[in-house]
Amino acid sequence: MKFVDQTKIYIRSGDGGNGCVSFRREKFVEFGGPNGGDGGKGGDVVIEAVTGLNTLVDYRYKRHYKAPKGQHGMGRNMTGANGQDLVMKVPVGTQVFDEDQEFLIADLAKVGDRVVLAKGGHGGLGNTHFKSSTNQAPRRTTPGGLGEEMNIVLRLKLIADAGLLGLPNAGKSTFLAAVSRAKPKIADYPFTTITPQLGVVGVGENEFVLADIPGLIEGASDGVGLGTRFLGHIERCGILLHLVDGTQEDVVEAYETIMAELEQYGGELVDKPMIVGLNKCDAIPEDEIEEKRLALQDAAATPVMVLSGATHKGVYEVLSALWDVIKETKQVEAEEDNTTSTGGEWSPLGR
Repeated sequence: MKFVDQTKIYIRSGDGGNGCVSFRREKFVEFGGPNGGDGGKGGDVVIEAVTGLNTLVDYRYKRHYKAPKGQHGMGRNMTGANGQDLVMKVPVGTQVFDEDQEFLIADLAKVGDRVVLAKGGHGGLGNTHFKSSTNQAPRRTTPGGLGEEMNIVLRLKLIADAGLLGLPNAGKSTFLAAVSRAKPKIADYPFTTITPQLGVVGVGENEFVLADIPGLIEGASDGVGLGTRFLGHIERCGILLHLVDGTQEDVVEAYETIMAELEQYGGELVDKPMIVGLNKCDAIPEDEIEEKRLALQDAAATPVMVLSGATHKGVYEVLSALWDVIKETKQVEAEEDNTTSTGGEWSPLGR
């Protein structure tokens, strides 16, 4: 399936049905009076986050979405049927922007999040509403309300517990393939990965989702290379694993290049928890590994883990470190959700 993380579409809600002019006509009933029914309400355009989707490809080739109109009112005080709501199902993590991408309309971060993007027009009133003692045979009705229309931009930011970060050809795809059942493309040249890849990683009896983000280069925050297109996916990750290719001459420069781009991009990416790993240690001598590890540790001001995705050396230790942070984060989120749902702890002074 083709990965699409951004698309622009047109939506329109349904118009409301018109009110009806009708009069009661029955045998032996001389003055029947008005009995025109109201029009039905137009359908809403609703967007909902569901499981089982990880791309916006369905909205790449069909760009126009219109909800059904409400039916017109009928005689015998029959109200027209309401137009059915149009529900657009999208992956979790989808954001909805206005046409110019200046205003965030909705952020669907959880399964079941549901937002009405365009409300259907109201139904018109039939002539029954306008009868009075001085106007017993009104021929007045109101038309149904017009639906709302707009162009919107859908942007997907994948939600993963952890994300892989690094320069092109740093061994991210190899690492993902080694720790999960994901089958990313692996080759000995830069930019092998051109779309984000997700994999479910098992650590003992626990599991978490790991995202392989396409490699970044200098100037990515300004649109160079794959640009900022995939930096947005990192915003959804709880922790980052920054892999540095140990076979490079200057590992410190490689580390600082990525960190500079994260800082330029913003979005508090540099403040996210991060584990730094010196990758491809199977391809360099032991003494050189230690030398590069210490240099990288001084630059990162954090312990550096040594690993090899190809031989699985040090991989379990890295996964365990990732899970420790993810577990702590989930516990904090669960406590916050529990506090929110219960309205906080009761206090005699808070009455």
